[in-house]
Amino acid sequence: MAQTIWVNKAKLSENMVHDADLPILADGALRLKIESFSVTANNITYAVIGDMFGYWNFFPAEGAWGVVPMWGHAVVTESRHPEIAVGERVYGYLPMGTHLDVLPGKVSAGGFTDTAAHRQPMSPIYNQYSRINADPEHDAAKEAERMLFGPLFKTGFLIEAMFRREDWFGAQNLVMTSASSKTSMSLASVAKDLSPHIKRIGLTSKGNVAFVANSGLYDEVIAYDDVGNLPAVASVAVDFAGNSGLLRGIHDALGEHLKYSCLVGATHVDARGANSPGGNGDAMPGPKPILFFAPDHAVATIQELGPKGFGEAVATSWKSFLGAVDGVVEIDERTGITNAIPAFTDTFQGKANPAIGIIIRP
Repeated sequence: MAQTIWVNKAKLSENMVHDADLPILADGALRLKIESFSVTANNITYAVIGDMFGYWNFFPAEGAWGVVPMWGHAVVTESRHPEIAVGERVYGYLPMGTHLDVLPGKVSAGGFTDTAAHRQPMSPIYNQYSRINADPEHDAAKEAERMLFGPLFKTGFLIEAMFRREDWFGAQNLVMTSASSKTSMSLASVAKDLSPHIKRIGLTSKGNVAFVANSGLYDEVIAYDDVGNLPAVASVAVDFAGNSGLLRGIHDALGEHLKYSCLVGATHVDARGANSPGGNGDAMPGPKPILFFAPDHAVATIQELGPKGFGEAVATSWKSFLGAVDGVVEIDERTGITNAIPAFTDTFQGKANPAIGIIIRP
């Protein structure tokens, strides 16, 4: 029996546990039993912009329901593929559930791609699975951190690479919303290491100011209510919140000093509006906000650095980031697939504590 959490695509706070018998495994396929996955604001973004970018299509449900993608680990419990054995562990894109069948292609010692037909229209970066036994990024002692920060870290890495490639559009300051979020912290860490001349300013709620300041990743921390106090110097802004009022406040405060406005994710779902991902961004001072789609920038950065150079650069920055956040976030492991429901709902409703990283073990 497989269990999957189905979410109402139009009302993300509504969900249900869907039970289904496991089908006969197809020739060449693998059956994965999901061991663990993280629940972060990244998953909320997948759901909020799921229709726009096809995130609902990875693990199809029925009717108004959808399955939110997660990042995590799984073990092969049944194999009809000659190169991959039962007992192997993998890391990659998984449903919020207990099982997943995949059809491996492009198999190498380090991983494979799920070649299931319904997944091919989406970005290939989400269809790749790492084989743990030969995965250079795997660290048994840091599995939780990889699930929590790994995908978000790479997004932060790619944002910094994009800005550096463009000489930061002539900016002196980098302004980041949702500064307590894992993606914002990742970007701040990479910028601190690779672009130390850029001042890093984190915007966050009053309740999170101390947490953000204590992370040591930001040069200055400003509460959302004080966004009008942003320094009037050449700046780029990265909005991780998807809060149209906040974004408007940044544009109003900086005006012509704002050289680039970047939209990434949507953590303040209740405040989404015209300037959220997919919005038109009209009627604001400064540049029109541009949505950042990580897979496209990954291609550009890999072309710039080469596959080997890209891997080495990510690994170096990742190691530095893990050192920077060591002890900043407490790991909270919860057993049972039904525990994913309150974890997802709390994160969706903005109730999750940024100092706690949630891992579900179905």
